[in-house]
Amino acid sequence: MRVIFAAAMIALLTGPAFAQLNGGKAPPGPPPPAPKSRQEIEAERAAERAYKDSLGNIPDKPAADPWGNARGLEAPKAAVKPPAKRAKTDSPAN
Repeated sequence: MRVIFAAAMIALLTGPAFAQLNGGKAPPGPPPPAPKSRQEIEAERAAERAYKDSLGNIPDKPAADPWGNARGLEAPKAAVKPPAKRAKTDSPAN
């Protein structure tokens, strides 16, 4: 039983290693893209220009102020208090 189990483990572990070798061949990939014609290049440039021009037509958003409704638009005015006057006493200090 141990021999069969050992043989199965060796077979399972050698499978991925053998798949990596693949005889030194690179896996087939997608074909290279076909070269673009002059008309296709000009169409892409025109589309890019139209996209950039359309971005200029979008109006700018004002800055978001989530507390705008909670406070007034005017700055708070500081209350001007006259300095407190000290009462002078004629008694000498101890």
